[in-house]
Amino acid sequence: MDVIPGRISDKVHSCFVVLIENGDRVMGSSRRILGALGLLSCLALSANVPALAAEAPPGPGEAPRIPFTQRYQAVQHGGLVRASNSSIACRRQEAPGAEPCTEVSKGAAGVNGDFEMFYSEVDKDPDTYNSTRAELKVPRGARVSYARLYWGGNLRVGEQKPPEDNGRVLVAEPGGAYKEVLADTVVGHRTDAGSDAYQASADVTPLVRKGGAGMWTVAQLNIAMGHSPVGAWGGWTLVVAYEHPQEPLRRISLWDGFEQVAAGAGEAGGQTVRIEGLGAPAGSRGKAGVVAYDGDRGTLGDSLTVTADSGRRVSVSDGENPFNDVSNSTITEFGRTAFVRQPEHQNTLGYDADVFDLSPALSGGARSLNFTFTGENQGQFLGVLFVQTDARR
Repeated sequence: MDVIPGRISDKVHSCFVVLIENGDRVMGSSRRILGALGLLSCLALSANVPALAAEAPPGPGEAPRIPFTQRYQAVQHGGLVRASNSSIACRRQEAPGAEPCTEVSKGAAGVNGDFEMFYSEVDKDPDTYNSTRAELKVPRGARVSYARLYWGGNLRVGEQKPPEDNGRVLVAEPGGAYKEVLADTVVGHRTDAGSDAYQASADVTPLVRKGGAGMWTVAQLNIAMGHSPVGAWGGWTLVVAYEHPQEPLRRISLWDGFEQVAAGAGEAGGQTVRIEGLGAPAGSRGKAGVVAYDGDRGTLGDSLTVTADSGRRVSVSDGENPFNDVSNSTITEFGRTAFVRQPEHQNTLGYDADVFDLSPALSGGARSLNFTFTGENQGQFLGVLFVQTDARR
């Protein structure tokens, strides 16, 4: 089995507003510093993953916040797909009046701080303590142009997990064996009085080109189990850009970072990502995907609005993600289930990976779009934004 390291970037900027202009990045200044810096080192392989003869590259560093920057952009015939799942689930009610875990897994109301949480395990491998699967639906005949895996969660709940393991997961392609994947860029890692949250990621393009469509498994994601008022959460998302000659010409873009959307931030203080140079004609279609952590179902105030250069502002929501509770522990696409997951919990209790219809914001065309995120009254973490829009021919 192979170790899959990616490129290492040690650039950490500080800003809340990111301006993307034809591939250039202009940063503003942060309004607060969110913790102390630390270091991660690359990890020795576990007993079930044999080491390579060549020594793995040194591991990336940590930062308590990572402003959003563009990771990948292309204009091509094709699009974006993703696979995603949460890695921990409800085991037992702890709060009086909490719904039974069986009902919560089916989508009933409930927040992770009301339950004892335990790892999800689908691979029946005694050498892994958590593992989940999700379907990646790359169209037949497509070529993968870029693929990136994101994972993260809370390290402090009923137990405390060592942050040294944040930059490592095991990944198995459809029908394949586990390969160790190491984070290739700065790991976001922030501690406070209630939680110890992180996000890591790695370029896995060669692996996905080889593995293709089907059920992908991610194991050994570093998250804590147990019960606390803050609660346990964690999961992973694989974002894939592809080319296909029979699909429309589209601009596909991927941003990532690790930012806290503060409690009760309001629109003026929320996170904003601005995208320039779109060239989307009137009547264009598009979609936007978001990965966020520790969003609680029923805890209101979190929202996502998109404003086109014309000044038209659209609230992004759907039937499963209300306009004032967008980060509500769901994995959906246009308000419905879009691919198979194992397990397939409907309330993911603190992990969000949703894709929204962006077409209403593009009805008049757009050269630029502002994505503005606001926080629920307990706050949450923002990790990934990916966007697909029609491009002008």
